[in-house]
Amino acid sequence: MAPKPLPSDLPILAFPSAQTFESFLAREHATSPGIHLKLARKKSGIPSVSPNEALEVALCHGWINGQGNQCDDDFYLARYTPRRPNSMWSKINVDLISKLTEEGRMRPAGIAAVEAAKSDGRWQRAYASPTNMEVPDDFAAALANNETAAAFFNTLSRTARYSVLWRVHTASPSVRAKRMETLVESLAKRETPRDLSGKTKQADAGKTKQADAVSKSQNFPAIGQSGAAQKRKGQNDSAEEFKAKQPRRPGLRTRP
Repeated sequence: MAPKPLPSDLPILAFPSAQTFESFLAREHATSPGIHLKLARKKSGIPSVSPNEALEVALCHGWINGQGNQCDDDFYLARYTPRRPNSMWSKINVDLISKLTEEGRMRPAGIAAVEAAKSDGRWQRAYASPTNMEVPDDFAAALANNETAAAFFNTLSRTARYSVLWRVHTASPSVRAKRMETLVESLAKRETPRDLSGKTKQADAGKTKQADAVSKSQNFPAIGQSGAAQKRKGQNDSAEEFKAKQPRRPGLRTRP
């Protein structure tokens, strides 16, 4: 099998230490669109900033880590970019900010990202890890009122369950009630979390003009068919209708 091509949307850079990565972000945090950070595998013996070190440095400068990618036998990649204005915070990173603040390591861009999250409520809605995320009381009450939804929810895997609860925890106050209602209705139909996202996004769109940045970064598919799939279906249907309307040429036999 041919190796997967390396991503080309952002530069691929390696840093031998946390200090060199710190120096890079001190210069480039406000102008760079992001990078794919090369992290050396432990077995390689190559000097490299570690994943934990890289995350701490990034948070100090208002950046955040993202999806990883394979690179080669010695390195793997981690996407690092400036934090988007509406991106959600994890409780892990909220706790890291407290540590970095106590150590005096936070820089202006990182402080600004924290203050923005505190001012619009994202800080308070920071989500827990899959291991620690609990069912909120209001969502538990909503499930209790729908036995079918509750029964299906209880059969979900940890990953699927987390996917549902993540949507509840990250909802802003203006859309939380409607989001929970949509989730419960979908669970009652035995729809999986993969199917739920389309309805969730449609419900939220009716409540707020701002897109849910986290849902957008995760690129959740819509229930049933995506817009592109529906468009292709419409094109195929039109083609079938066109062929059906065309007169058959004389002499051609009708197919059985």
